[in-house]
Amino acid sequence: MSLSGRTVVVTGAGSGIGRATCARLCRAGARVGAIGRRKEPLLALRDDLSDEPGDVVVLPADVGSAAEVEHAVRTLTDRCGPVSGVVNNAGLARFAPIEFSSPSDLDDMFAVHLRGPVNVLRACLPELRKHRGAVVNVSSVGGLLAMPNRSLYGATKAAVNSLTRSWARELAPQVRVNAILPGPVDTPMYDDLGLTGPQTQTLRADLLASTPLERFGEPDEVARWVTLLLDDDTSGWVTGVLFPVDGGRTS
Repeated sequence: MSLSGRTVVVTGAGSGIGRATCARLCRAGARVGAIGRRKEPLLALRDDLSDEPGDVVVLPADVGSAAEVEHAVRTLTDRCGPVSGVVNNAGLARFAPIEFSSPSDLDDMFAVHLRGPVNVLRACLPELRKHRGAVVNVSSVGGLLAMPNRSLYGATKAAVNSLTRSWARELAPQVRVNAILPGPVDTPMYDDLGLTGPQTQTLRADLLASTPLERFGEPDEVARWVTLLLDDDTSGWVTGVLFPVDGGRTS
């Protein structure tokens, strides 16, 4: 892969798809700037990957804060050199019927799903342009499908899809921008949806029933495609793509 020696920012790196993506990048020899709000999972990630060819730089930061993101990116570039890849993976899910939804939940999802990618891209853009870099936004099939009782989450993910396609045209030919749209993936997100235990169980059953391959995905099954879209050897002529990895849910 063409990822060896490259410096890549991954947000939401402490768990789930972000953690799996960091592992794949590190095994490919990349230098990974692992951004997350909680330091402890990032330290555990670094320790787990200490024997791999690449490096992990722990960067505690809230992607919704431009100042924190800029500080994290400066720290990474001072240590590892210019950033040539970005994975905007940080995510937050809050599910509720619209009459019971919380404005603060909408603000929080907007900050993570929209402001976060904007902050990271702006901090990394000069070097991404200079080094013909690549950006992968981790969105969701919820940005394509109707999402009753999850409309606010779906709307913020639809906005990520719009950002992806607009940035792909705006930043070409220097920077490629694509999005991965996972379906239901077994991650810790399902422990923090704002739902009761029985409500979460019902949701998981409904998602499973609407997935043709009849199972949830695993984080590494998504991370594999994230790294392929970062890799110029495999995806050098691919930009502006919204790529479902969803067990057939959008088919």
